Amino acid sequence: MPATVINVILVLAGSAAGLLFKNLISGRLTCVLTHALGLCVLGVGIGYLTGTADMLCVIVCMVIGSILGSAIDIERRLEGAGELLRSKLVKGEGGSRFTEGFVTASLLFCVGAMAITGSIEAGLNHNYEIIISKGVIDGVTAVSFAAAMGAGVAFSALPLLLYQGGITLLAGWVGPYLPQAVVTEMSAVGGALIIAIAINMLSLGREKIKAGNMLPAIFLPILYIPAAGYIAGAFPFFS
Repeated sequence: MPATVINVILVLAGSAAGLLFKNLISGRLTCVLTHALGLCVLGVGIGYLTGTADMLCVIVCMVIGSILGSAIDIERRLEGAGELLRSKLVKGEGGSRFTEGFVTASLLFCVGAMAITGSIEAGLNHNYEIIISKGVIDGVTAVSFAAAMGAGVAFSALPLLLYQGGITLLAGWVGPYLPQAVVTEMSAVGGALIIAIAINMLSLGREKIKAGNMLPAIFLPILYIPAAGYIAGAFPFFS
């Protein structure tokens, strides 16, 4: 899981820079960097999405996955879990800034479609592009977070290592048992989610896209590919 290690190093470096240069960091600079990184993330997502060999698979999985995720309301549940954890560890306005920085940064860096998509891609294909791109974003974010909330932001690197590393290892163990067609389409669906993240970073939509509610779509090619193969075999006129 070398990409996750790089992600952790970038978070630590960004935290250190934020603590050292907190008086020089402006909100305007942070905004410009966010937009620049958003454009790069958009390019990464488009690259993965256009790698599909079956666009119908991507469309069906995105539609069904979004319906499932919205029914469960994954994004709201993740946000609720984060707020519950924050309320337990950060008591009122007088709470520890260290704890607030640790909890806030841990949630931001660990909870999200890019962390899951990138970890799966790293585990399945040994492709670290998504995680390294995320690491750059996390590093820049850590600069402004550490400047505002202190050294606790740096310690968020530990749960990040355990979370992303664990998903990467799990995907690596399962990967050899998945057909290449399934892996290809999982990557393509992940690319669509990354595009959603980029749109949010660039503030292009009227409302924020709830990419978290689309997460089930990543796993649906595991069911779609064999089902499509069975239907094509049973009903040749559909193929």
